[in-house]
Amino acid sequence: VQLVESGGGLVQPGGSLNLSCAATGKTNVLNCMGWFRQAPGKEREGVAVITRIHGGTEYADSVKGRFIISRDSSKMTWSLQMNNLKPEDTAMYYCAAVTGCSLTPWLRDPGNKSGPMNWGQGTQVTVS
Repeated sequence: VQLVESGGGLVQPGGSLNLSCAATGKTNVLNCMGWFRQAPGKEREGVAVITRIHGGTEYADSVKGRFIISRDSSKMTWSLQMNNLKPEDTAMYYCAAVTGCSLTPWLRDPGNKSGPMNWGQGTQVTVS
């Protein structure tokens, strides 16, 4: 499985950005997709996750009401619409996908999943 991200960049506080991720390869085994981020000097943290079949979602408290995760199961793509961005949202953002998960535990710890962890290459988001 390969994950390719697009989007990201520099935006002023209050602005918006959209991140996209496309999965290729053996994608039929993937059932949970999401976005994680890592700021300098901090651990990687979950931002938003979604299930492929039912579209259930979970969000980090810090982004609830501002970010929206969505997916196109037929194309195996998913996106993160980020609105009202704040300087504290500045980080490297990674898309991820796994075979199985429970959304809340996976959001809290990317190690809480079934099967191998698939990561995108990362895309920088800077809010300044």
